[in-house]
Formats: sequence, C-alpha cells, structure tokens
Amino acid sequence: MSNQVENLSNNTPQSEEKIDKNGLMKFLLPSLFGVFIFLFPIFDGETFNIPLGIITEFIINALTNWLPAIVTYTMVISTLFTVIQAIFKPAFIEKSALFKSLFNVSIFWTTLRVLGTIFAIMTFYNIGIAGIYSELTGQVMFGLLTSLIVWFFVASFLMPYLINFGVMEFIGSILRNVIKPLFTLPGRSAIDLLASWIGNVNVGVVITREQYENGFYTGREAAAIATCFSTVSLPFCLVIAGMLNVDHMFPVFYLTIVIAGVVSAMIIPRIPPISKIPNKYYTENHFQEDVPENMSKFKWGLLQAVKRAKSAGSFKDQLKQGNEIFLGIAFVLLPQVMAIGTLALVVAEFTSFFQVISQPIVPLLELMQLPEAAAAAPATIIGFIDMFLPAVLASGIEAEITRFVIGALSLVQIIYLTEMGTLLLISKIPVKAWHLFVIFLQRTIISLPIIVLIAHMIY
Repeated sequence: MSNQVENLSNNTPQSEEKIDKNGLMKFLLPSLFGVFIFLFPIFDGETFNIPLGIITEFIINALTNWLPAIVTYTMVISTLFTVIQAIFKPAFIEKSALFKSLFNVSIFWTTLRVLGTIFAIMTFYNIGIAGIYSELTGQVMFGLLTSLIVWFFVASFLMPYLINFGVMEFIGSILRNVIKPLFTLPGRSAIDLLASWIGNVNVGVVITREQYENGFYTGREAAAIATCFSTVSLPFCLVIAGMLNVDHMFPVFYLTIVIAGVVSAMIIPRIPPISKIPNKYYTENHFQEDVPENMSKFKWGLLQAVKRAKSAGSFKDQLKQGNEIFLGIAFVLLPQVMAIGTLALVVAEFTSFFQVISQPIVPLLELMQLPEAAAAAPATIIGFIDMFLPAVLASGIEAEITRFVIGALSLVQIIYLTEMGTLLLISKIPVKAWHLFVIFLQRTIISLPIIVLIAHMIY
C-alpha cells in the first residue's frame, strides 16, 4: 500500500543513492500542494484562513439545507449495518476488511451508535424528549456534526498529499534537533504539529491517527501530539474572542494562547499519563529518522522524502486512501459523537454538576485576584465537554480580565468530548477516557497561571 512504511536504518544502501529528477518532482509537487492546502494562510476578507478552511466553508454554505439530512441518514446507515453485523454476521461484511473495520464493533460502541442515531432522529424531526433535541443539546451537536462531515470529506481526500509524498520526512530530518529536545517528539512530526495547530482540531487528530497506524509514531508520541497540538483554528479563536467581547485585544489574546500552549506542550509529554504510554509502534515496520554521520540533514531528508514519494502510489491509491479515511470517520465518528456529546451537554445544561465540582476552584481564582471568581469557576472545567461552553458561561461576566482569562484558557485546554475527545477514544491511539481527563486538568493547571499573569500585565 502507498502508506506502508519501510524500516529504514543508517546502514541502508539508500544513503549512497542519488536523487533522480522524476523522484524529486514526485516529492516536490504533491508535497507543496499539500502544504499549501493545510498550512498556507490566506486573508479571506475578515481574518486569516487556510485553503482547506475556505474550501470547506464554501461547501458548507452551498449544502446548508441538505447537511442535517445527510448527517442523520449517515448515522442511520451506520447503525443499521452495525446491528446487522452484530446479529447476523453477513458474508459481505465479514469478507471485507473495510466493512469489518466500520461495522464490527463491541457491544459498548454498538450501543452508543444506536443511542446517537436515536438522538439524531429526535433532533432532525424535533420529536421525542425535548431535553435531547433542544437548542442547548441536540441542536448544538447537529451544528457541530454538519460542519464536521464536510471538514472530514474535504480533508480526507487532500490529506494524502501532506502525509504520503515526503514533506514530513524532509522537514523532520531538518528540524529533528529542535522538535526532539523541546517536545520529546520525532522531527517528522513538525508538519503534523503545524497542521494540528493552524488547521481544524479534528483534522489534526486524524493526521496523527493515520501516522500512528502506519508506523511513523509510537503510541506515546501519537498521544502527545494529539493532546498537546490539536488546538482550535485561528478563525475559531477570533469567534471566541468576539463572543467574550475581547476581540479588540486579539493579537495579545492569541499570543497568550500560543505561549501557554507551547509551555504545556513542553511539559505534558514528560509527565504521566503521557510519559507512561509505551513507546511502541502500531506496526512492525516503522520509520527511522536518525541521520547517518557522513551525510547532511538536508540531503538525508531529501533522500528519505524522495523514497517516500516513490512509494506513495498512484492518484487512484490516494483516492482509495481518502475514501477509507472518510468512511471511517462518517460511519464511526458521527453517531458516537452525537451520543456522547448530547449526553454530556444534557448534564452540563440541565444539572448543577459542574457548578458543584467547580467550587474548589473559586478560592484559587480569588487568590489569583480574578473578579467574579464564583461565576468563572464552572467555565474553567466545563470545557472538557465542549469548547463553546466556557465562552457561553463567561459571556455574562462583567469583568473583562476574567472573560479574557476564561476565553484563552478554553482554547488552550483543547480536549473536549463532543468532538476530538471522542475521535481519540475511537482511534487506535492508546489513550483512555481517564487519560484525557487528567491531561485536561494538567493543561488547565499549567496554563491558568500563565494566562492570568499575562492578563494582569495588560489590564
């Protein structure tokens, strides 16, 4: 397959190979296209966006009236075939590796798919339990999922050009001595880190998942990248700043997010639970990026990149990989995110659970001299459920410094169950739900003092 990794070592004959023109072009052209789509900033009239975001938003606007039905019936099909597989185990599923990976799941995930589909039908038709399909719960999830399905559709078919044609190997060789000591991660993750940070948070998780499953990262490395760098996009940061009326401070607001995020990313991979995840590869074949002593990092990276590009396969192979990525997300992710996200929002919106468990945080915020600490406390932890909720809770706080802190913190915490948390849990990356909650708390504990310090310096 095009994404299969060869086990490379410093003694491989490749170190003596020359780079031919055709191989160089096969590396350069698709890789530059992939970098442009996922990383190149474009001013779209209001703020900066990446081409992937612009394409996605165009499709979302064009299909707005159709997307709720598409999402609902995608879940229905997924759940129907999952139940059929669980009961009858038909040959057309059993004999297909793709179908088996989509529909042959445990009782737990089958139950979640059924539940998520029921919630989707209730929300689409406005029937059943009002607490499920209300504007605060099911409708919120529908808004997320109709956007998600388009993001993943576009990204799935374009992602191979970023990960299959050598740019990660080339940049990795050059930046290895920077990325490794800073974040304890391989150099080739540099492109992944940028794509995860700049682009859509969920697309970043999928890139990391694909790299892990194809032998480019160990379990610990994949978990660290997904939980430390899959931050929200720049346009979404602007949306949150606008919701909290701190958009006039946006340059400082975003710089605060970057500083707190980088510090967190330097610390968290070095402490449990991330540090305790085994440094084992998912496949037997895995990528080695050590540079031979008799060769420059640039030349070695170029050799690795050209070899990767030559093994990438044809245009048809890229389409096949993109199709498998998209179907895996559409049929697996949507119903499970709908189930987990809706249930989490019901708890957040209709119970006092987060108000109760956030009480110990009030003295801490008071110690940090943040006004309206009692009102702000629930917003510091409710982000584990969804990234919008802290901004919703904090929007009524009068003190601008407190709104600034809550907004920046919510964008650094990263992990939330309604989308990326669930995407991580259903992936093969070795993280568990309790890992995610602990990492969420760690990011909060590390980031909060940094954000508060910067806020006090400017207010």
